[in-house]
Amino acid sequence: MKELILYFYGYIVFFYSMGLIISYVILMVLAEIGILRKKYHHLPEYSKYMIDTSPYTPGVSIVASAYNEERTIVDNVNSLLSQDYPLFEVIIVNDGSRDKTLELLIENFSLVEVPFAYVEYIHTKPYKRLFKSTNPEYKRLIVVDKENGGTKADAVNAGLNASSYPYFINTDVDCILSKDAIAQCIQPILESRDVIAVSGMMTSSNGCTVKNGRIVKRLPPHTPWALFQTLEYMRSFLVGKMGWSTINAMPNVSGGYGLFDKKIVIAAGGYSSDSFAEDMDMIIRMVGYCCDFKRKYRIVQIPANCCWTEVPATLTTLSRQRIRWGRGLIQTFMRHRRFIFNYKYRRLGMVTLPYVFIFEFIAPVIEFFGILLFVYQAFTGAVNWRSALVIFLAIYTFCVILGMVVILYDYTIGGTFSKARSYMWIVLAAFLEPFLYHPFIVFFSIRGYFNYLVNKRAVWGEMTRKGFSGKKNKVKAAESSGVGGTL
Repeated sequence: MKELILYFYGYIVFFYSMGLIISYVILMVLAEIGILRKKYHHLPEYSKYMIDTSPYTPGVSIVASAYNEERTIVDNVNSLLSQDYPLFEVIIVNDGSRDKTLELLIENFSLVEVPFAYVEYIHTKPYKRLFKSTNPEYKRLIVVDKENGGTKADAVNAGLNASSYPYFINTDVDCILSKDAIAQCIQPILESRDVIAVSGMMTSSNGCTVKNGRIVKRLPPHTPWALFQTLEYMRSFLVGKMGWSTINAMPNVSGGYGLFDKKIVIAAGGYSSDSFAEDMDMIIRMVGYCCDFKRKYRIVQIPANCCWTEVPATLTTLSRQRIRWGRGLIQTFMRHRRFIFNYKYRRLGMVTLPYVFIFEFIAPVIEFFGILLFVYQAFTGAVNWRSALVIFLAIYTFCVILGMVVILYDYTIGGTFSKARSYMWIVLAAFLEPFLYHPFIVFFSIRGYFNYLVNKRAVWGEMTRKGFSGKKNKVKAAESSGVGGTL
């Protein structure tokens, strides 16, 4: 009986792997089609001129939460204020900081408390007050002070309640945006009224040179964990999200950077403050709302780098993040299981969620038990080493080819790095990732699933960031569930 179970499990793993490889090839083809459709990877001059001069250019609110960010808050806000876009505001939500974050904002940006008709479209922890600047140079800045909500989602919801414009960008206060980030992401909305969300590419800022809140040298990270994540981000956006976007079936828009239709987000109930995958949870509910009310929708990925973010540089910090992501993924499927294979929810229900469930949610489980089974068979002498080597080399070769395709896509659109030779570090990461990085990600995902199933108390903990001053800074780890669809 034991041999029969092992025999069938081997076949299951074989056909599962073949299905996974075929799906990746399809996504690569779809991603290339999507990139080719986007003829201009940089905003055309005529489009930029129309955005700058048209009276119909929609306003955009940049919403970023801040919790104990005293070491970097001034530089970060200056960076967000430097957008090259005619109509926008920057809303910083001070989420109950216990350090000098609020005091530094008041001092450096000449802020004063002003009366404000705060309407709670989305319920949050209590709102306290609102600040605006007396200096015309900072007329676009708004600071909302509220009680700590425990998660980024609660702070973003408060920012939406205070926002003025029909579209908003959800980002993190420590992210660095390209000067044309808003203009790049508003372009698909100007082309189609059906667009409800736009995802711009994100990448790692670890290793980059930053001056006055701007990236002046785009360089690869110097630490191995950050280097592997840079490749992971490229793969997620340029193959995963770009491929799904081509058939209008994106599973999420990263919580680190994305532009949204505020009306749809509010109608869908805003961000779930108890979710550990609020970016995927939000997209599912937005699409669900559109389908329930028979509204056309599109969610678009653009092949343009809009945001640089500091990724975990140590294994300890990475483990906290990925355990939380794993917990968020299983939580999302438990919460939205009615969407799966439900034709009412179009591609999301019939294609995207079944794929994510089978090939992303289940994948760590199959890999984990596959490793245990292989070790058992190796000790009992049941392994056909010649066949095992052939299978291993085939899968490893495909993983490397996938990495090379991603690097080629990024290089051809003039994406991540300033110099071509910088890509050699990413090539090295592609060869080493299956051995030195991926096994840890599998283990962390399993830990996240386990923590959810045993109902272990969830804490957001702390995210240690080095920042751009070279000093380490511990901040609340309330970032979103990240890139999603990492392949």
